Amino acid sequence: MKFSIASRVSAAIAAMVFLTGCEQKDQTPVAAVPDTEVRTLGMGQHLQRHSTLTQINKDTVKRLVPVWNYSLSDKRGQESQPLVIDGVMYVTTHKSTIALNPLTGKQVWKHEIDYPPQTPRIVCCGIVNRGAAIDGNKLFRTTLDAHVLALDLETGKEVWKKEAIDFKTGYSMTVTPLIANGVVITGMSGGEYGTRGFLDGWDPETGERLWRRYTTAAPDEPGGDTWPGDTAMAGGGPTWLTGSYDPELDLVYWGTGNGGPWNAEFRKGDNLYITSVLAMRPKTGELIWYYQFSPNDPYDYDGVNELVMAELEVDGKPRKIIMQANRNGFFYVLDRETGELLKANAFVRQNWAEGIDMKTGRPIESEITKHMRATSEKVEIWPSALGGKNWMPMSYDPERKMVFANTLNFGWTYKPLQPSYRAGVFYMAVDWAFVFSEEQRGYLKAIDPLTGETKWQQGSKIPSFSGTLNTAGGLVFSGAMTGEFQAFDSDTGDKLWEFQTGSGIIGQPITWAKDGRQYVTIASGIGGAYVLFSGDERLASVPAGGSLWTFALMDD
Repeated sequence: MKFSIASRVSAAIAAMVFLTGCEQKDQTPVAAVPDTEVRTLGMGQHLQRHSTLTQINKDTVKRLVPVWNYSLSDKRGQESQPLVIDGVMYVTTHKSTIALNPLTGKQVWKHEIDYPPQTPRIVCCGIVNRGAAIDGNKLFRTTLDAHVLALDLETGKEVWKKEAIDFKTGYSMTVTPLIANGVVITGMSGGEYGTRGFLDGWDPETGERLWRRYTTAAPDEPGGDTWPGDTAMAGGGPTWLTGSYDPELDLVYWGTGNGGPWNAEFRKGDNLYITSVLAMRPKTGELIWYYQFSPNDPYDYDGVNELVMAELEVDGKPRKIIMQANRNGFFYVLDRETGELLKANAFVRQNWAEGIDMKTGRPIESEITKHMRATSEKVEIWPSALGGKNWMPMSYDPERKMVFANTLNFGWTYKPLQPSYRAGVFYMAVDWAFVFSEEQRGYLKAIDPLTGETKWQQGSKIPSFSGTLNTAGGLVFSGAMTGEFQAFDSDTGDKLWEFQTGSGIIGQPITWAKDGRQYVTIASGIGGAYVLFSGDERLASVPAGGSLWTFALMDD
C-alpha cells in the first residue's frame, strides 16, 4: 500500500482507514480513467454535481483511502467547493484563496484578505465562503466586506478589487461568482438586516460594473405596486447562492431570498421579486421571465437554493427544465425557456400550505397560516426558517433521473411582532424558536423530481448540511456534521463507506481524475446556521478547524 499525506496526518489516522471499510481487501484490478477537471461550481453550469467516472464504484469504494490532507488554518465553517483546472486545485476560505498541487496537496500560492475589524459582527448565518470562479487567467471571488476580487491565476496576486456596496449597512458576500457570456455575476447576503437585494454584472478584465438588477421593485418600477409605500427599499430579496447558466438560451437563472422584515403583514402584497427565480440576460441583467415561489413570504423561505438544469420528459413531452428543492418544502420543476410551472410537490413534512395551485402557480395557504395572518397569534410551522432543504446543494443523476439531497426535519414556532429598523441590525420582527419533536432531524433522500416522492432515505439525528455528489459508479457522497465523509449506494441508500475527517462537514464534495486515477475531495470544518442557532449540545464535542481532504483507491 502506498499513499502520501501532505499535512502530517498521523499513523493512527492512517491505520484507521483499514477499520473504516478495508477489512476485506478487494484484489480486483481497476481500470484507468481519462483525465477530468472541475472547472465550475456544481461540476458544470447545469449544477448537476454528477460525474461519469466509475473507477470508484459500489464494489471498490471500500478501498478508498486518504492520499493527502491540507490544513486551511481557519476555525470557521468550510463550505467552499474546490476547482481543479490545468493541474492545479483552487479552494477558498472566508479570508484565504489557495492554489494546491492536487496530487500531493502541496501549496502553490496563498492569498489572504485583511478584513476591517467590524466585518464578522454583521454576518448573519456563518462566516464562510462558498468558492471561486475562474475565467481565462483570473480567479474571481467575493469577500465578507462586500467586495469582488480578481486574482492572477498563476501567482495569486490581486488584479483588481471592487466594492459592491458599503458592508456597514448590513451587506456581506459569501457567494461564488458565476461566469456567463463573458460577464462575472455576483449576489449578496444580508436579507435579515433591512437591506435591498441585488445582482451585479462585472467586466472580468477591468472590474467595471456593467449592470445592477435589484430584486425588490421600487415604487416607480414594474412590480412596485406589490409593496406598500417604500417598504421595498429595505425589503430583503438577498441573492446569496449562485445561479445556473444555459448558454444555448443565453439565460442565467438566479434565486432570490426572503422578504424583510419576516413579519409579512408590514409589507402586504406579493413583494416582487422576493422568493423567486429570475431568468436574465447575462450581458445586461435584463429580466426575461420570473416565477415567484412564496408571495409575501412570512417564514424566511428563501428561493435561493440551487437551480439545476436538465432535460426531462414531463407528461409525455420532452422539456428543458430547471428544478429546485425549495426551502418552503415543495420541489419545483419549471420550463427554463418560458418559466412555466410544470410540477410542484411536497418533498418534506410541511403544514404552511395545502399545496400549489398549478393554474396560478401560487401556494394554497393552510388554515394555520391563515390564522396566523388574521390574528398574529403564535403558531407551529413546518418546515422551519431553515427550510425543508437549506443551502447545501443537491445533485442530479441524469441516468437514474433522481435527485439526492440532504433535507431537514424540524419546525418552528412563529409569532409576528412590530418591526423596528436600525441599519446593520437584525430586522425580523418575529418571536421564534425551533421545534425538534422528532428523533431524526434530517434525511439524505433520493427524490423523484417529477413527483417529490422519496425512493429511499437515510435518517440522521443531527442533520447534515453537506452538499451531495453522485457518480456513474452508483455512489452518492455526503458528509456528516460530526465529521464522517460517507458514500452511499445510489440505488438503495445503503452506506458503503465512511471516514472521520476530524471536524464537521458542511462542504461540497467533488470528484476528478488525473493520470488514470480517480480522486474525491471534500473540505471539512464545522460551522454555519445550524451550529449558530440550533443549540444542539451534541455538537460541543466536534472540534473546529478547517482542512481539505483528497481520497483515492488504495494501490493494489
